[in-house]
Amino acid sequence: MDNFNGDNMKYLIHRSEERGKANYGWLDTKYSFSFARYYDPEKMGFGLLRVLNDDIVLPDSGFGTHPHDNMEIITIILDGQLQHKDSMGNGSVIRTGEVQVMSAGSGVTHSEFNPSKTDKVNLLQIWIYPKEENIKPRYDQKAFPKEERKNKLATVASGYDGNGSLYIHQNAEIKLGYFDKGMKISYQIRDGNGVYLLVIEGHLRIGNEELFRRDAIGIYDTKEFEIEMLENSEFVLLEVPMN
Repeated sequence: MDNFNGDNMKYLIHRSEERGKANYGWLDTKYSFSFARYYDPEKMGFGLLRVLNDDIVLPDSGFGTHPHDNMEIITIILDGQLQHKDSMGNGSVIRTGEVQVMSAGSGVTHSEFNPSKTDKVNLLQIWIYPKEENIKPRYDQKAFPKEERKNKLATVASGYDGNGSLYIHQNAEIKLGYFDKGMKISYQIRDGNGVYLLVIEGHLRIGNEELFRRDAIGIYDTKEFEIEMLENSEFVLLEVPMN
């Protein structure tokens, strides 16, 4: 398998504890890349992946109405629920196991609010640069129940052929993995793309590196790699163009 062993595979490691941190009272967040008040010139993104935030929003709190443009914004609900409203007229609640995509395009305003009076919501917020600017804004969401994607790599968002995934306006894919201990899978990367993988829960090995809860690895200039589950593991895999 080309470029698989640790000597040949080109990669970078971002450990969980090395992420940026901020606590705004209502929001406790970890930043994989520079965002808001957190700035690290070495962490401005990975290829066309610009943002990967790990947010915990307190009950009855949230992000007030604010604008975006020319960004593909993807939200994955890990636990809890989030109420969405936007200037396109959409209003809905996304829950655990659901994924939301919003192409901000030429411009949109939206709010995201935790409607629960008692429970926090934990979500991953992802921003990917689009392949074309100023497109018409769009919104979609879909459930991907964990029990239906056990021991398989499920594509939840894609700019390629859909096959049940949500569309994003970039030659990129977002996949969720949920695998039993001992399983191994191989992943092939498209030419010109790289992979950024964040361990949501568990313990796994890629090449010579062991990754634990909320650790991440960015893999590039590599055709194929293998993921070995050292414990039951859940992860998000983002394949994006590198330029």
